Amino acid sequence: MRTVNSPFDTIEKLRHSLIQHGPSSDRIYLMKLNAEDYPGIITELVALAEEKQYGKIFAKVPSQAMEGFLHAGFAKEAEVPGFYTGTDDAIFLGRYLKEERRQVEACLRRQMEDIVALARRKAAEEQADATSTAERAAAEALPFTLRRLGVDDAAQLTRLYGTVFESYPFPIFEREYIVHTMEEDSIAYYGALTDDGRLVAASSAEMDKAGRNAEMTDFATHPDARGHGIALHLLRLMEADMQSRGMIVLYTIARAVSTGMNVTFGKGGYEYTGTLINNTNISGRIENMNVWYKRL
Repeated sequence: MRTVNSPFDTIEKLRHSLIQHGPSSDRIYLMKLNAEDYPGIITELVALAEEKQYGKIFAKVPSQAMEGFLHAGFAKEAEVPGFYTGTDDAIFLGRYLKEERRQVEACLRRQMEDIVALARRKAAEEQADATSTAERAAAEALPFTLRRLGVDDAAQLTRLYGTVFESYPFPIFEREYIVHTMEEDSIAYYGALTDDGRLVAASSAEMDKAGRNAEMTDFATHPDARGHGIALHLLRLMEADMQSRGMIVLYTIARAVSTGMNVTFGKGGYEYTGTLINNTNISGRIENMNVWYKRL
């Protein structure tokens, strides 16, 4: 079981913009672009990546900034329509500083395509069954209690994440991080618990209150509790909470090889918009990540 998230990637300001970078995911991630920094920040991102010898720069930017990044050698990999207060799209772009970083083996690419196709089929089936009889029956039979988690649950939450994930891009293995994000109300956590109070599954919604969007993330189910479709039930609970908080757009960045998570978001009514190639260190290695979104 993991108890630390090492090596840490650093989250800091570059000019007025927020970036994450480090050896764990071997990349720079431009998390929030400040308009005052554009377009000059692009050359600074490239210079920092070359200095640190990172393999990739990953940028999430408003649509009006896309052209400057494209001219600098970035490529669009995905998007989230209406990401910024429902009025402007977020564009996900990547620039590769090492040629091997952009490569995906043909068999893996086919597997990823098959998973997206399956998720879309499941979504169509779900939409055709408008009454959702099966889902309601499953919810009634679910042998767990679903609820929002609080500070008293933080220790159990970090233990669960340590059991499920070998590595993760953010320090979810540390109680202090979990408690801090709960107390500042930047991330809401949810869980499934047994009758005796044992946490067996969890998820979180990372909120951008100014942008009125939330990332649906950190889904984890203990091996002993799998097979009940808990993730989809947690997702429904999260959506209701986010809607009550005024969020307009929900999205996720899911492991491209995770059939269960991609199917969960497909069945949940989310739309696939692209794949971030060799993007994130999760579960012990750098993986491709799929972007799905939904407008409430």
